[in-house]
Amino acid sequence: MPTSVILDGASLRVEGVIAVARGFASVSIQPAAIERLAPARRVVEDAVRSDDAVYGINTGFGKLASVKIAPDQLLELQRNLVVSHASGVGDPLPLDIVRALMLLRLNGLLNPCSGVRPTVPERLAEMLNRRIHPVIPEHGSVGASGDLAPLAHVAWALMGEGPVDVVATDASPSVSARDIRREQAGDALRAAGIEPVVYEAKEGLALINGTQAQTAVLSLAVHDARNLWRWGHGAAAMTLEALKGTPEAFDERIHQARPHPGQLKSAAIMRELLAGSAIRESHRHGDVRVQDAYSIRCVPQIMGAVGDAIEHAAAVVAVELNAATDNPLVFDNDIVSGGNFHGQPVAMASDFLAIALTSLAGMAERRIERLVNPDLSPGLPPFLATNPGLESGFMMVQITAAAIAGECRVLSTPASVQSIPTDANQEDVVPMGMTAALKARRVHENAQRIIACELLCGAQGLEHHRPLESSPAVEKLYERVRAIVSPLTGDRSLTADIENLTQLVREEVLA
Repeated sequence: MPTSVILDGASLRVEGVIAVARGFASVSIQPAAIERLAPARRVVEDAVRSDDAVYGINTGFGKLASVKIAPDQLLELQRNLVVSHASGVGDPLPLDIVRALMLLRLNGLLNPCSGVRPTVPERLAEMLNRRIHPVIPEHGSVGASGDLAPLAHVAWALMGEGPVDVVATDASPSVSARDIRREQAGDALRAAGIEPVVYEAKEGLALINGTQAQTAVLSLAVHDARNLWRWGHGAAAMTLEALKGTPEAFDERIHQARPHPGQLKSAAIMRELLAGSAIRESHRHGDVRVQDAYSIRCVPQIMGAVGDAIEHAAAVVAVELNAATDNPLVFDNDIVSGGNFHGQPVAMASDFLAIALTSLAGMAERRIERLVNPDLSPGLPPFLATNPGLESGFMMVQITAAAIAGECRVLSTPASVQSIPTDANQEDVVPMGMTAALKARRVHENAQRIIACELLCGAQGLEHHRPLESSPAVEKLYERVRAIVSPLTGDRSLTADIENLTQLVREEVLA
């Protein structure tokens, strides 16, 4: 993970977002990017001196765009816009989302179309580097005209107002509550030697117009989903071995006949994970079962589609990270009003990601059922219990996974079609992008727990085939599981086991 990220408004990648959001990488701005801001800023300042009404420069906003504002009120106009829109509610967004959001807004303002002074992105970079983070409530954005409320809370803090969370500079990337101080922005900025920004024409509007809140959430979710996708394959391979399944369905020829990119990659991963299994060799010729249930046999077809959906969301993020999404935008000598702040691309990608991860989670839950159900797992004891009947074994693990999978299905209802008009019907079609992104994040967290449940059961199932061993790759995964949780030799609460394995899935990469 890089320890520093240089921004130019055009080349930010998800890896850089992760480094800043979670690794506290330092941020700097390419000098040439600062120089590119000057021409557009001159156009904005010329508009301020003109007698023409120019939206976003000397008019009201949204439905009030027809109201022209006097020159001596333009600073007040920008201040009023920020403080009135900093009205989000609910729990504060997690620190990694806030840092990602700040980074994305900073990078977007380096696009010369935005027309802000260098002071604005430079001060945002200082706040990030000094670990001063606006407290941003999670509710308040419909994803059109930008993520108005979340971004307004950033702009409010940059003014030196509102609450912020300051993280100790010596805290490791794994920040705990004791490393964070809640302060007023003015006090925190003063202590850090950062001058609050007094917004001039267009600057408050430029800060709060944009898709950076929803894109920040989706950026982190895409990164995490890629890793979960690998863990999903590992769990599936372990379950297949515990159930004495057949890897024949992963034959490369099958998938070359239907060459979706994700399907080809998924089948290759399964072949790699299962290569060299003694468990497989033990039943290769004597097993009358020639094919497995879909949750095992169709891993490449289902997980491949999940992988393709993740990569679609990643492609949307790649564009959005370096896009100019405020309004109006400056092109040469023209100030043009449009709608790049509309979050429909991000909202739809987030919905698609939630649906894909729900498919991953649902398939994993079905494999857990096969591991614990004696009617579906010949050779394994009911519920993988040591003394079935007296003990319930992993009965509740499947029930817990089913409960979580049920919530994922509810959360897979698309938000991007749930428009509710706002701003006196000026914003008559909105994407609910922040809702979609937060749903995708929740589904991802749920799916991590279901994969943890499958790993817990799969490891127990493998032990019933000892002394036979699985493939080297599956045995290595088994050892990682057993380093965290011990075998079940009698009933116990499994909450800590599931949560500890969830932590493994969340924080470690499955190569």
